[in-house]
Amino acid sequence: MQFQQGNGLICCLSCSSAVKVRKKNIENSLTETIGSTFQPHFTDLQTLLLKCLQDETSNRVRVAALKAVGSFLECIGDGEEVVKFREFIPSILNVSRQCLAAGEEDVAVIAFEIFDELIESPAPLLGDSVKSIVQFSLEVCSNQNLEPSTRHQAIQIISWLAKYKPNSLKKHKLVNPILQVMCSLLAQSTSGDEDDDLAPDRAAAEVIDTIAVNLPKHVLPPVLEFASISSQNSNPKYREASVTALGVISEGCTHLMKDKLEPVLHIVLVALRDQEQMVRGAASFALGQFAEHLQPEITSHYGSVLPCILNALEDASDEVKEKSYYALAAFCENMGEEILPFLDPLMNKLLASLQSSSRNLQETCMSAIGSVAAAAEQAFMPYAERVLELMKTFMVLTSDEDLRSRARATELVGIVAMSVGRTRMEPILSPYIEAAISGFGLEFSELREYTHGFFSNVAEILDDSFIKYLPHVVPLAFASCNLDDGSAVDIEDSDDDNMGGIGEVSSDDEAHDEPRVRNISIRTGVLDEKAAATQALGLFALHTKGSYSPYLEESLRIMVKHSGYFHEDVRLQAVIALKHILTAAQAIFQSHNDGSNKIREILDTVMDIYIKTMTGDEDKEVVANVCTSTADIIKECGYVAVEKYVPQIVDATLVLLRKEAPCQQIESDSEIDDDEAEHDEVLMDAVSDLLPAFAKAMGLHYAPIFAKLFEPLMKFAKASHPPQDRTMVVACLAEVAQNMGAPIASYVDRIMPLVLKELISSEATNRRNAAFCVGELCKNGGEPTLKYYGDILRTIYPLFGESEPDDAVRDNAAGAIARMIMVHPESIPLNQVLPVFLKVLPLKEDHEESVAVYGCVCTLVLSSNPQVLALVPDLVRLFAEVAVSPNETAEVKAHIGRAFSHLITLYGQQIQPILSNLSPQYANALAALSTAS
Repeated sequence: MQFQQGNGLICCLSCSSAVKVRKKNIENSLTETIGSTFQPHFTDLQTLLLKCLQDETSNRVRVAALKAVGSFLECIGDGEEVVKFREFIPSILNVSRQCLAAGEEDVAVIAFEIFDELIESPAPLLGDSVKSIVQFSLEVCSNQNLEPSTRHQAIQIISWLAKYKPNSLKKHKLVNPILQVMCSLLAQSTSGDEDDDLAPDRAAAEVIDTIAVNLPKHVLPPVLEFASISSQNSNPKYREASVTALGVISEGCTHLMKDKLEPVLHIVLVALRDQEQMVRGAASFALGQFAEHLQPEITSHYGSVLPCILNALEDASDEVKEKSYYALAAFCENMGEEILPFLDPLMNKLLASLQSSSRNLQETCMSAIGSVAAAAEQAFMPYAERVLELMKTFMVLTSDEDLRSRARATELVGIVAMSVGRTRMEPILSPYIEAAISGFGLEFSELREYTHGFFSNVAEILDDSFIKYLPHVVPLAFASCNLDDGSAVDIEDSDDDNMGGIGEVSSDDEAHDEPRVRNISIRTGVLDEKAAATQALGLFALHTKGSYSPYLEESLRIMVKHSGYFHEDVRLQAVIALKHILTAAQAIFQSHNDGSNKIREILDTVMDIYIKTMTGDEDKEVVANVCTSTADIIKECGYVAVEKYVPQIVDATLVLLRKEAPCQQIESDSEIDDDEAEHDEVLMDAVSDLLPAFAKAMGLHYAPIFAKLFEPLMKFAKASHPPQDRTMVVACLAEVAQNMGAPIASYVDRIMPLVLKELISSEATNRRNAAFCVGELCKNGGEPTLKYYGDILRTIYPLFGESEPDDAVRDNAAGAIARMIMVHPESIPLNQVLPVFLKVLPLKEDHEESVAVYGCVCTLVLSSNPQVLALVPDLVRLFAEVAVSPNETAEVKAHIGRAFSHLITLYGQQIQPILSNLSPQYANALAALSTAS
């Protein structure tokens, strides 16, 4: 190839940019056809392009070269030669700046299209040039003299970098400069005629959110500083930005924000009383985000938060009211009995608003009532009748503009039904079910989606009484599952005849019309409907079990199909429902002659999908639910049933523990540092459930498998990992020790130092799990544990004192001491330990420790141990409290009764003065236990 007329070739290549819409939906035919021809000449052509980009004599040549670079990048795909494009970046930026200065924004934005392509590439193309790209993008998005579309493309580049190359931003210390600009953009006023999708404040919020999710430790300090300063600003846009920023980062910075909740909440609650509507609205939004993402800590602040939300419900602005309803709904969703003091004022306001507000407010009001009902449970009963009566009027609406309200009303009836229970709801359900079924004829996908959720709730409360509704509701769910979801992949055709008039479109005419995922469009309403219908079928199968037989085959077919669906929401519901289908199949076929073969076939289908999903699906939540369901199947069906799948499940578990699964992949440019790793609560907690599930099913025989899994698990216990990782490991090891038994002895020396450190953790959950683990290690670890007894007693002692604020920690500490006494009483100074031990009893919260704790006490009494008999008054008090406790089982109380009878045998009338000091209720309960024993 000759390059004497290179400028002509550059112009030829650059023409392709004139036929591109954003993300190149229609590729230039020249680059498609001659890409292979260029292959041997890439080096020479790159040299030529670079020379033309730097041509000082002709602006036209530089612009043509810029356009050509974009097309050339399409030709060479992802090969190694693309890395040479780093040399182009300074020149690309220089030409783009010149174009912007000359008012040629349509040409300058080609640079962003090129950077977009480079960011998407799996090859590490950007290198140190990330810094100059970010600097240029920040310049452009901060320039208010440029077109909104140009500024938006600049913000988009930063957004993609934050999503796909976050560690590059961290490496080059770009997070702070980006956040400074993005936070200032949050405070930038938007002109009334500007497209909301291009608004800089909205795009900036997305960038901040993305960085927070990927690099939380680098985000909270600067954003909190910005919020603290801006909350005092006289400009209301800055006050609005201060609380918006805090709301936006709450998902990514969850664990860090929980430690800063007091100052963060102070800023937001002050903003909720601001004189400006926009600030109050942003504060309500932020509270809603906190309620979603900062659980359970945020709920403990209900005393200060709920009154503020109650006041906001009276706001003069409908927009603020709507956001306040959202905040209320999100906040109450995670409350329990704490809501009871607020129930009456809340419901009075909500019911009044429900009858007098606009349709839009009524919908958000119904969501809030649903959250209140879910939190209040049976205490909602006094309000249930009035709410249900009001919902009848909404559930018969048929006008198009009213169908969203009808959908919300249908959902709310299901939630209220769950709160007040079967006894109250079963007699009055028929008209609501008839109204729900009739809604399917109105051709509104959201109404069908919410109706499937309603039927799911009804199935849950009615259980086997739901059988009579199956012929009416299952076909509706089938119909939704089999809908054409409206997805369409556009097959590109390079024939000139099919190009139509697209060749005349300039490069920026449709710059913002296409989503990031190109060539695919989705009717999301239908997708949500499919997910809801899939969930409903699984719950119908779970609650009607053997009676689900007529629908089992079609339901299984749908779940198999949906487990491979393109969208994760549908896949998620399908993999959960598969477990329920298996439960129904076991009930259906258990009495059939060939029933075991049928069950085996379905189990084969389910396990095949689960194993492939664990190592093949890209969504963490889908994989996490598969892990949880697999663990349940192992525990419920037993080892024999799952034996043939064990090698594959173990291999899949190893892949996940090593973070090698597709759902765990990170950017190719750099590795995540250990000190940057966040606890993957969604996935790794579920993966860690598999290890004790195997231990429970296999017992001693689990030892060879555990040997493979132990080291990959222990990597999560490194000091550089977050506390949540370490307590996940400790909890997993505790359950393995509990269920595997004696083979845990060979791991004691590796595990015990970790557990002793966790006993003094600042996190209550870590101390609790460590105490449980200590007990199980001592119970099952044999001789290797004895040398640690002294260290354990010294370290665990503070957990029995007033300095320990958490009852569950104290209960588990008592459980640990009980197990130590039971296996090696001779190694425990009982005269010192027992008074401290008995003082913290009875158990306050974790009653799973009852068998171990009270079993230990009763064994000492029944064996007439002199150390425990010296504490008879304490014992009688304890036995009486256990006797009246509604939280203890009949088995535990019977054991207590036998021990108390033994004390009477030993001491006779000497115990009478102690009993006389008890209340009649306690004394009578003890007497009853003694008689029964």
